[in-house]
Amino acid sequence: MHSCSGAGLKKLFSELFEFFGEQHWWPAKTKFEVCVGAILTQNTSWKNVEKSIMELKKKRKLTVSAMNSTSLRDLTKLIRSSGYYNQKAKTLKDFCKHVVCNYHGNLNSFLSKPNDGLREELLSIKGIGPETADSIILYAAKKPSFVVDAYTERVMNRFFGLKMKSKVALKEFLEKNLNKDVALYNEFHALLVALGKEFCRKKPLCCDCPINKKCSHYGFNKKTAVKI
Repeated sequence: MHSCSGAGLKKLFSELFEFFGEQHWWPAKTKFEVCVGAILTQNTSWKNVEKSIMELKKKRKLTVSAMNSTSLRDLTKLIRSSGYYNQKAKTLKDFCKHVVCNYHGNLNSFLSKPNDGLREELLSIKGIGPETADSIILYAAKKPSFVVDAYTERVMNRFFGLKMKSKVALKEFLEKNLNKDVALYNEFHALLVALGKEFCRKKPLCCDCPINKKCSHYGFNKKTAVKI
């Protein structure tokens, strides 16, 4: 069993990378597409987000200026497949308005801000929470900000027996024990998502998990572990 330390985290990363390989996240061609995807993926599957992204591309709405000038009603129709489309359309419009009003529509200028300032501004936009903000910082701005989502919490809890009082505390722990490296944060988060989707589900498929022999949860639940 790996210890819950910097060395243990690195070993976990290596084992996940060996099994799953490079994840190629975030799957987007532009920084704005990353931002849009990060907002749309809240409470839905990536497949649904991809459908919305395709619709936005077809209508040539996947730029700050184009989306900013699109009516809320039309934008809502284009992203309908992502679910919660009324709320998400409003968030997208507010995001674009923020960039236009404060940075003359220059997304690069906005994303070039230091981490703390950028995160604070992102969180000030209604509909953007910590997970979405960190995704934008890491994958669009390419700055080291570890994304702590439900998969991250679940794997850390089960594998290491690590129970933090909040996502904020877990984020601080991970960033303290890992080198502040964008590529590492990027790949590690993507690998945790892959593990969470395929094996470490709400009802875990422990018997077939590639890291079960070193997992704290599996060690205590071998008799009741579920097979695929």
